[in-house]
Amino acid sequence: MEREKLSFINPADHSIFGEIAAHTPEEARQAVEEMKRAFPEWSAKSVRERADILGKLQAVLVERRDEISSVLNQDCGKSRQDALIELFITLDMLAQYRVKAKKWLKPQRVSSGLYFFKRSVVERRPYGAAVIISPWNYPFTLSLPPMISALLAGNTVVLKPSEVTPATGALIERLVQSVPELAPFVRVIHGDGKVGAALTSAKPDYIFLTGSTATGRKIMQAAAENLTPVSLELGGKDAMIVLDDANLPAAARWGAWGAFFHAGQTCMAIERAYVVESKYDEFVKLATQQAASLKSGYSAALDSPYFMGPITDPRQVKIIDDHIQDATSKGAKILTGGKREGMFYDPIVMVDVNADMKIMRDETFGPVMPIVKVRNEEEAIRLANDSAFGLCASVWSDDAQRAKRVAEQINAGAIIVNDALAQFGVPMLPFGGVKDSGFGRAHGKDGLLQFTCSHSYALGGVPVKFDIATILRESGHYKLATVIMGVLFGATFKQKADALSEFFGKK
Repeated sequence: MEREKLSFINPADHSIFGEIAAHTPEEARQAVEEMKRAFPEWSAKSVRERADILGKLQAVLVERRDEISSVLNQDCGKSRQDALIELFITLDMLAQYRVKAKKWLKPQRVSSGLYFFKRSVVERRPYGAAVIISPWNYPFTLSLPPMISALLAGNTVVLKPSEVTPATGALIERLVQSVPELAPFVRVIHGDGKVGAALTSAKPDYIFLTGSTATGRKIMQAAAENLTPVSLELGGKDAMIVLDDANLPAAARWGAWGAFFHAGQTCMAIERAYVVESKYDEFVKLATQQAASLKSGYSAALDSPYFMGPITDPRQVKIIDDHIQDATSKGAKILTGGKREGMFYDPIVMVDVNADMKIMRDETFGPVMPIVKVRNEEEAIRLANDSAFGLCASVWSDDAQRAKRVAEQINAGAIIVNDALAQFGVPMLPFGGVKDSGFGRAHGKDGLLQFTCSHSYALGGVPVKFDIATILRESGHYKLATVIMGVLFGATFKQKADALSEFFGKK
């Protein structure tokens, strides 16, 4: 039986530049079993050994940077420099995690409280075989960092890249195989949703998904059958708040960048902008000028003249078009952009939008920046929080204390002040959402430790006479136990004094 093929299709011109055979669901299940068998050998290596092996992968990534940017350029349609951003972020995280992992994974001594003769220790152990399912919008940097974290923690990995960008998945497989010490402990499985479903039902020890909220619900339902722990980094509808003391030229420039970078195909793209009425007209004017200055197109050159490439997945074009049509039919106005040629849009600035429109409720994942006039800071906060999603947000103000105070009232997982998107690139800053944007965290210590389970130890010799545990467990000590309770835990001085009086027989 001939295998199904996944074609490498450049979304800019629909040219085919290669193909790879898809795996079957049965092969996906076998990969999980294989990684379970390989787990004892990998987890037995010290953290230092694992970090050194991943250091060899780090060297390969640097050496083959031009190949990596070229594949991402063709697979996603993004510029070579934007592709290099993916690699840069990945390398930054890999380099820092390799250094920090030993400290993060070291057993931690914790207080034993009143159990004076015991020593309490928390140890982090890897789960086993971890399945990582990655998306098509950033197929490199949303695959490698979680894979690296899982491996450093001691897990083996089955990675399923998106079938929309299979050339990047094939590239990652080649990169891993170029490190012989690492290759036996990672499997890259190519295929569509059927393969992903097979992986989640194969009883892996952990599942990490970056994808849509709809996919996250399906993964969670499947994982529940086997009580498999999961981490879900899902969709967003991120809000930008522009206050009356904001630097408007900077807010317009970087707000537009945050809305239109990679044609808006970013889970943390600015998809809603709330601007106080005293600054609204000027901000709209500046944002429209910024959008009109950004060119869309495709180039394989190292220095592309285009800011935006195409939409990568044809299915996403239908969603974007539907959101635009729904908004304009309900009274929204497009100030710039609005036309599509094939998979390419020009950046779109939209006003007169409201909460009844899909473009203000659902994830658009396209180059559209809806701008809303608000009366004041309080209304901006209320509307920013009026969303099913809670991934990221940005706050713009020249008053640092005010910006922090507003940020503290936004119900989102990662908030940035006077910038856009950049919080994702901070290696030590946990990244993830709340509400329909999922749970669990990527990046930093939290992102690595989520691939481990804590195991607790209470260590010491046999119980001794004056150990609290011994006193409480031996019969005939009820009254003594109540006295000890009063002395130790009495909430008032009188309660403590009464307990002491009782102990000395004075009550």
